[in-house]
Amino acid sequence: MDTQPQRTLFSYVRARALRVAIGMGMVCGHVLMGMAIPFITRYAIDDFVGGTLSRPAIVFYACAYTAGTLCSAAFGLWMRKILFSVSHDVEYEILRDVFTHLAGLDYYFYSSQRTGDLMTRMTSDLTSVRECIGLGVLQGTRMSLGFLLSFAVMFAINAPMAMIMLFLLLSTSLIFFLLLRAIRKLYRQSQEQFSGISNFSQESFAGIRTIRGNGMEKRWLDSFEALNREYIEGKMALNRVERPLWPAMGLLCSGSVAMILWMGGRQVVAGTMSIGTFMQFMQYLLILQWPMLALGWTVNLIQRGAISWKRIRAILDTAPRIRDGGMTDHGAAALQGDIVFENVSLELGGVKVLDGINLTIPEGTTLGITGPTGSGKTMLAWMVARMIEPTGGRVLIGARDIRTVPVEVLRRYVGMAPQEAFLFSDTLANNIALGLQETDLEKVFLAAEVAGLTPDVETFPNHYETPLGERGVTLSGGQRQRTAITRNPAVLILDDVFSAIDAQTEEHIHVRLQPVISKRTTIIISHRLSGLRHADRLIVLKNGRIAQQGTHRELMAQPGYYREQDEFQRLQARLETVA
Repeated sequence: MDTQPQRTLFSYVRARALRVAIGMGMVCGHVLMGMAIPFITRYAIDDFVGGTLSRPAIVFYACAYTAGTLCSAAFGLWMRKILFSVSHDVEYEILRDVFTHLAGLDYYFYSSQRTGDLMTRMTSDLTSVRECIGLGVLQGTRMSLGFLLSFAVMFAINAPMAMIMLFLLLSTSLIFFLLLRAIRKLYRQSQEQFSGISNFSQESFAGIRTIRGNGMEKRWLDSFEALNREYIEGKMALNRVERPLWPAMGLLCSGSVAMILWMGGRQVVAGTMSIGTFMQFMQYLLILQWPMLALGWTVNLIQRGAISWKRIRAILDTAPRIRDGGMTDHGAAALQGDIVFENVSLELGGVKVLDGINLTIPEGTTLGITGPTGSGKTMLAWMVARMIEPTGGRVLIGARDIRTVPVEVLRRYVGMAPQEAFLFSDTLANNIALGLQETDLEKVFLAAEVAGLTPDVETFPNHYETPLGERGVTLSGGQRQRTAITRNPAVLILDDVFSAIDAQTEEHIHVRLQPVISKRTTIIISHRLSGLRHADRLIVLKNGRIAQQGTHRELMAQPGYYREQDEFQRLQARLETVA
């Protein structure tokens, strides 16, 4: 799967340039209408004081004031509607791109990431980005334009009073911007703490049966409380920096009003300023009050949005290590032939997991893999589907290096049923048909019969349309594994899928699987050797190397791990039968 092209936040907004331009036009109209209304007030008051206010003039001023107010309200309504819709569209597109990109990332990425942190980035951080685009851009533009126009008119009316206003504003703004670094740091810490809570909750919900089964509720609640206490302390530290800004801005506005009343009142009394002009100046001061109060809030929104976008961008900038590249043959649409491992080695975290594996799996045959825990069995099978890359050597299918095959084609060709079967919160039929382009009930019925699920399905309330809970929790461990077995690709990898199934059911499934397995290349990984006797060939992995290989009969004829395990498991089965 190709990765998403790198995009900036501006590029998402630029894609909606026309609507943004119209929205900005509405902002300009709203601000200009707001700027025009004080002129109407000024001339009406001066005419009244001067005794020249006639009835037609009253009607004109009243109509002009009403029209200006209605136009300002209309512009305000549409600017919010347009810019907010743009922010929601951008939120949707970013969410879609992040989800698409996450679907293309590989084992290397997810092995180092926490689910809760990813969920926080796709929820809380994305909300901050949306508010930055909608409210932040709206209020930022409105504030900037309002300040420029208001101060221009105020300077034209009375420069000394305007200079006092500007000095007070710049002094407060300087203090605020000095606090931005602390706000940025504390907000980033707060988001990381929230990610920790989300991750802890997700893991707790997923493992709730383990927690309750081991009586660890008290310990888990204490850990959850500690995480929340840490988060609250972080939020309080952030609030101690942020919240004083609001009363500080309110104090600025109140001080400005008092200062203008004192200076302007003296000039009105002295006759150097008309009452109408004074009222106009006061109205501009009132117009500036909300932008001045919202300055800290708006800059904070933009600041949070910028930090959250960096956290989201970190996902989009992460390129999967396993992807289509320069050597990919995009014309490859199908695969067939033997699977060959040529001197394959794998090193993870400085540890040699596999070392010098040379192995050929003829097409249409079944290979059984066993060995001690940690010997590299699963990693060897994962390489066939390019879930993980060898650090040395190569894997071929039909003499074709699998790195030349498009990942999407390879993943359709190879299917894996893991030991811990993952079932989606969907119907049983759709989980069985997961590997198909669309649900084919005939194939679903056949696959369920092969896996021995049919008797169980008859007991379900809605049979194949029975919805499964999250991770298939409405099914037993054995039922989940048998559901995963039914997924039906060309190359089938069964990774210890019989561990939660009793021996009788396992034998029944093996008998039913034989006609299916005989038509495809199959790799069976198992600690229980009873499930490997039907394989055409067997290998034993120890310390990342092939320690033994051959048929069941050949391995039983030679001393080593395989014969020891077979004898031990037979003895264990006899003891269980006696008990």
